[in-house]
Amino acid sequence: MNGPATHAGRTDQPVAGPYGVLRKRSEFLAVRRGTKVRGAFVLVEAQHRRDDDMPRLGLTVSKKNGNAVKRNRIKRRLREAVRLCGAGDMAIGNDYVIVSTPKALRAPFDALCADVSSAFAQANRKLQRHREGA
Repeated sequence: MNGPATHAGRTDQPVAGPYGVLRKRSEFLAVRRGTKVRGAFVLVEAQHRRDDDMPRLGLTVSKKNGNAVKRNRIKRRLREAVRLCGAGDMAIGNDYVIVSTPKALRAPFDALCADVSSAFAQANRKLQRHREGA
């Protein structure tokens, strides 16, 4: 009989991501007052906070996207796209909410990554212009 594994999963990945997570409804609603950028597969909402903490991310996948299996798969794909491509495009002191479309389930992963990354970059530019103009 084999004993338990010494470690499960991959050990080369950091435990904590380079961003925080939005968890409360009030945090999601606060981000809705900010800027919005529509991509081919996602809508990114962004809002600048008054502090210089790490960026925070929230995901919204509504029932319009399908049953629970499809919604969870979309969330997993979006988290991985942010981890691989979008985390570097998130600015310090900003909150982001990614609202999925049903197309995100079937989209090629490279295209999804590019869409998330470009939407973050556009949202940052819009927030910067808004802060400089205010």
